[in-house]
Amino acid sequence: MSDSVKNVAVFGGTGMTGAATVSLAAAEGYNVTVLVRDPKRLPEGHKASRVVVGDVTNRADVQKTLEGQDAVIIVLGTRTDLSPTTMMSEGTRNIVESMRARGISKVIGCMSAFLLWERSKVPPHLVPVTEDHDRMYAVLKESGLGYVAVMPPHIADDLPLTKVYAVTENKLQGRAISKHDLAHFFVSCLSTSEWDGKTVGVSGDYPRP
Repeated sequence: MSDSVKNVAVFGGTGMTGAATVSLAAAEGYNVTVLVRDPKRLPEGHKASRVVVGDVTNRADVQKTLEGQDAVIIVLGTRTDLSPTTMMSEGTRNIVESMRARGISKVIGCMSAFLLWERSKVPPHLVPVTEDHDRMYAVLKESGLGYVAVMPPHIADDLPLTKVYAVTENKLQGRAISKHDLAHFFVSCLSTSEWDGKTVGVSGDYPRP
């Protein structure tokens, strides 16, 4: 655990990757705060030390979540809803503004590897969500904060934690990443400035079934 970062807020902590992130960060000794709309969505036995009920699009809820925090991990998602949205970018804007107000500089944001592609090559049904990831990315780049923009490929629910993966700046090397390995990278960023201000692809090399 980093000496300077002890308390971390995770936005999107009830999703597949978010829940893995909460669990791993807690296991590494961090005090984890999550903002959730519905506490019932938290996995049974979750390891968050503080739960705030609210919505990331409500600035007051975000401000409350960031009380006493040292860093932020954003893993917002729309689950299976691929319709046009501004939730992720609007939520990220609220987070960034609240971070500035509280003097928090470290933020790790998860978007999509499609942002590393030519937009014309993105599958049409995924374009609306990709467009909001792009708006979210712009908010992070313009934030003036120590952001890490993480752009994974397919996030696999059924692959293990290996702690062995490729991190490549402004490009993607592989086709998939375990949700556990992706969470491991997020948490590792809390204790290093190596990737601050950078855009990275993260992918693993897993045995084919």
